[in-house]
Amino acid sequence: MIPPDLAKKIRYLEIYTSKVVNDILAGEYGSVFKGQGMEFDEVREYQPGDEVRSIDWNVTARMGHPYIKRYVEERELTVIFLADLSASGTFGSTGRTKNDVAAELCALLAFSAIKNNDKVGLVAFTDNIELTIPPAKGSSHVLRVIREILAYQPAHTGTDIAGALDYLAHITTKKCVVFLISDFQDEDYENPLRAVAKKHDVIAISLGDPREFELPNAGFITLQDAETGEWRSIDTGSAAVRKRFRQLGVARRELLRTQLIAAGIDQIDVSGGTDDYILDLVRFFRTRERRGGR
Repeated sequence: MIPPDLAKKIRYLEIYTSKVVNDILAGEYGSVFKGQGMEFDEVREYQPGDEVRSIDWNVTARMGHPYIKRYVEERELTVIFLADLSASGTFGSTGRTKNDVAAELCALLAFSAIKNNDKVGLVAFTDNIELTIPPAKGSSHVLRVIREILAYQPAHTGTDIAGALDYLAHITTKKCVVFLISDFQDEDYENPLRAVAKKHDVIAISLGDPREFELPNAGFITLQDAETGEWRSIDTGSAAVRKRFRQLGVARRELLRTQLIAAGIDQIDVSGGTDDYILDLVRFFRTRERRGGR
């Protein structure tokens, strides 16, 4: 039985994201992710204006007049959400946690995918693989994916992006569109990232929070690392401490951007403090379309 507050949140996401998809995103998504190739559809009689190179000479010889082979785009794609559910995702200073934002993003992208008749799957991870939902179609399947991201209680707290990427590489046999959704508070995942990006179309959605870049001027405060449990006291009344904290946050963000560019992976940088991620998605789709896809 789904708790009433969770059911209400899922219903809100279903209504809200369906409207955004219908009004804004579906066409953008379909124009960027166009399938993996062409497949044979039919042989039909040649018509003026048809490409001469498409003539099927065997059928033409048998029938006594020109016939052509017709191909259509192999439209169906498989979309995998590789979602980081480590404990750092439970942080949020603006009324929404990073996991809440991740669920909203998954909802928007998943409903865009099924509107284009694509399959959607989920691999949720911490420092272990927590949950796998095989790719499938349909609104009820998408709602299950969203429900798990919102409500699943992970057994572990840490982050192992490299392990999640290795797992994905072993369970997928054909090219997928992979949305890697994480705050990327991890290290030593660059090589697996490059390996997966060679086979799949990987898009990194990096989640952040304003408080990860700006400390309030509140004197001495004690903070706990959600993943390790470590406690640390910080003098936020010190301008030098606040400046250093901001510098470290910006440096982490720039390092991630450099790593993703080196791996040939597109990035959508999302802050939990705003709703601008819808515009971020639109900008991402349009930039990709201008580049002709990946």
